[in-house]
Formats: sequence, structure tokens, C-alpha cells
Amino acid sequence: MPYNAEISRGKPSCFLFLIDQSGSMQDEINGRTKAQGVADAINRLLQNLVIKCAKSEGVRDYYDVGVIGYGAKTGPAFSGELAGRGLVPISGIANAPARIEQRTKKVDDGAGGLVDQTIKFPIWFDPTANGGTPMCEALRRAHDTLTTWITLNGDNFPPVVIHITDGESTDGNPTEAMNKLKSLATSDGAILLFNLHLSNNPNAHTILFADSPASLPDEYARVLWDGASPLTPFMRSVAQQEHELDLSDGAKGFVLNGDMVSIIQALDIGTRPSNLR
Repeated sequence: MPYNAEISRGKPSCFLFLIDQSGSMQDEINGRTKAQGVADAINRLLQNLVIKCAKSEGVRDYYDVGVIGYGAKTGPAFSGELAGRGLVPISGIANAPARIEQRTKKVDDGAGGLVDQTIKFPIWFDPTANGGTPMCEALRRAHDTLTTWITLNGDNFPPVVIHITDGESTDGNPTEAMNKLKSLATSDGAILLFNLHLSNNPNAHTILFADSPASLPDEYARVLWDGASPLTPFMRSVAQQEHELDLSDGAKGFVLNGDMVSIIQALDIGTRPSNLR
């Protein structure tokens, strides 16, 4: 059965994030731009991955991680010291945030109320919103990046690609590029592609991990649903046991118009391959 390869320092896996940075990501949701909400979610996930890989002797390189942004330009989208780099070992992520911001969050005060608590929030990826939506170019860039990675890691747990977009591709239908990307595989299985779609369609409502396109509001949502990979059994288990989502065997890695809570859930489910050692 595929997707059972052990993940270790000697046999790492890979996460690649494709992030829409087009001008429409400047639109606001709940008082902040889509770009800012997505950037916060990605930075929080990178911090959680670092914590997951942290052991007594340091951060173990269980994963290689990359972020490709696409909008006015397409390419690696890390900020700071990592700017311009493609895939980076997770220890390199841990050692080189662009900066540490002071953020506040609400915490229980022990007496039934909430108080503000200041926390340190590392930043690796900054919000950007400019230009068109060259999705096909971004998918081709991901294909080239992961072809090289698989050549070096052909027996490892396959890469997971998480693609977040709010608009239609401006450089052609992405179906062929998505299918070509998903045709890449290690001996343990094909690349897993998640599509998280922040639709502007007024008829779109929140749909998490649909097993059918029947309830989707338009053809573009159906294109992204069709391009997404089915969830692995372990990912469905995480969704059901930890996020209380009732999913069928045909559930796909597709989210439509999720709020930031559901986006973070999707990122968590998509970055929880089994057999981490």
C-alpha cells in the first residue's frame, strides 16, 4: 500500500507551497487582506513544522520545504536570509526567520475571562498582492523543482504540494499542468496536491474535502477539485479524529472558501504524513 514510507533524517519528505500573490489577494476578509491571512497561516505552519522536528539535540531534517509565489512574478517567496532559495531543510527554516514579530493572542485568565498575551511570531513569508495569476507557470515551476527532489529521494514519502489561490488562472487552463505535476512519484506514491480555493463567487460557500464536484458553484472550482489528490487514509484519520470531519473514502484535498480556521485545518491535515520517525 502506498504512502507508508518512514520519514526520517536519512529519508526526508518534502512540502512545497504554491501561493497566489495576484492583485486580488489584496481584497479583505474579516478586516485583513487575503494575502495577510494566508501569510499568517503559512508562517504559523512553518513554526509548527519546526516544533514537530525539534529534538533534544536540535531540529532534525525530516522535511525539505519551499514556497513559490506567483503574481507579478513567479519564483521562490521566502523573505530575509532565505530569499531566492527553493527547497530548504527544515533546520535551515528554523535557523533563519526573516524576523521575529511581537503578536498578541487571547488566553484564558483562569477566572472565566480572556486576557491579551504577547507571543513571539517568526516570519519567513511576507504578504504580497500584485499582478495577474500565472498559475500554469507556477505549477510548471513546482514540477521542475520536485522532479529534481525526486531524483535524489526516489524511495521517500512523496512530496505534498499545497496550493492556495483566489482567482482564475490568467495563463491558460491549469488542468494539464496539475496532472503533469501529479504524475511525478516516488516508489511510495504519487505527489499529493491540495487546492485551497478562496473564491469570489457570491454563490460559493465553505466546502471541506468534497468527494464530488456536484455542489461546487462554477466550472473553475470544479477544475481545482478535479486537480486535487485524494486524501490518504492517514490524512482522513487525522481529519476525522482531530478535526471532527466526517469524510468519505473519496474525499479530496480541496477546500472552497474556507475561513482561516478551516484553512489552518487543511494545512494541518495536508502536512501530517504518517510514519514520522
